[in-house]
Amino acid sequence: MAGVRFEALSKIYPGRRGGPPVDVISHLNLSIADGEFLVLVGPSGCGKSTLLRLLAGLDSPTSGEILIGDRPVSRLRPARRDVAMVFQSYALYPHLSVRDNLSFGLRRSERRNPLQQVQDQLHRATNSLPPRFRLSSDREERISKRVQNVAEALELIPLLDRLPKELSGGQKQRVALGRAMARQPSVFLMDEPLSNLDAKLRNSTRARIVELQRSLGTTTVYVTHDQVEAMTMGHRIAVLDQGRLQQLGTPMDLYQWPANLFVAQFIGSPPMALLPVQVGPGSSLMLEERRLPVNGPLADALLTREGEAITAGLRPEGWRVAPATNRNLSAEVSSTEVLGNEQLTTCRLHEGNHLITVRCPPELNIVSGQTLHLEPDPEGWRFFDGAGDAIPVPQGQDQEPLKQPELPQISG
Repeated sequence: MAGVRFEALSKIYPGRRGGPPVDVISHLNLSIADGEFLVLVGPSGCGKSTLLRLLAGLDSPTSGEILIGDRPVSRLRPARRDVAMVFQSYALYPHLSVRDNLSFGLRRSERRNPLQQVQDQLHRATNSLPPRFRLSSDREERISKRVQNVAEALELIPLLDRLPKELSGGQKQRVALGRAMARQPSVFLMDEPLSNLDAKLRNSTRARIVELQRSLGTTTVYVTHDQVEAMTMGHRIAVLDQGRLQQLGTPMDLYQWPANLFVAQFIGSPPMALLPVQVGPGSSLMLEERRLPVNGPLADALLTREGEAITAGLRPEGWRVAPATNRNLSAEVSSTEVLGNEQLTTCRLHEGNHLITVRCPPELNIVSGQTLHLEPDPEGWRFFDGAGDAIPVPQGQDQEPLKQPELPQISG
């Protein structure tokens, strides 16, 4: 097993039709621990898949270095990097059975002399004969045992003799995962492997990937657009935008303490509500003419900012439907989504005409056009300065505990 490091990594593509060069990855420094499951997220075109391709060796960096363990790999061929990639499109060989797809990488992992090649071919040709007529091959027997173990782990035993066209989408994805697992690489690379599956299959396959990664302890870099995948699968999440790392941390770190406005709106579904406010006296917020209280560790951060225009953010669960009082904000309901265990209600505040989303209990009877009175959680606010960066908690004040990722412990 091995960790991964990107050191001052950049990738620039030449411009099209005389246009300017495209800076896809810009001076990226990122370390991934041995055995860690890191999720890469960001909008389309932010450089996620490019970073995966650079690590796999499918593309070359413009500058900088990639290390797997302590070994620089930027100038090595893909076959020598000891990585295995699972693609969005499965990339199975249509003319090979599941068994042969699983063993394909293993058969090409070692150089063989002509005599060994003949011996392996004769072993496969006689494998269906009675034992006394079979020709042995230690290498082929090791491959068969490895394929059997992987097939058992992924429940593929009944499918080993089928062709890819005879499989469902979820079965194809399991075969693609099994092909990567069979090679026992130092690093797994996964590029949106669940995006082609329906919701039920996506949930079950997601759980299977997490379970397998934690049992194997293989360093994994996983690219996704899906918020649920990002928040539930990774030890840490790296948020990219325009080729630059915006924030790196545990899922709850990013959710509770976003580093800037981009992360605040990108992480979380529905996203954080952002309101332009002015810092009032006594660490309060002024939204139009309405004064809102602030409690908790960030209240002290506002003491020296009275009169400053900032952005205040609050997650959907930070709003509570309450009786009408002078302290609460009135809002008109635009729409509501009943999800069974909760309602996601989109409202337009009367102060400032801002749209926000509120998590409401399912038993509340809410209809479009109705007026609600909302009480913001005074400890739930997050603040961002004029440059869009988070206003930090003053030294000596504790944030929510930021836990380090718990990596799997693999016995030798």
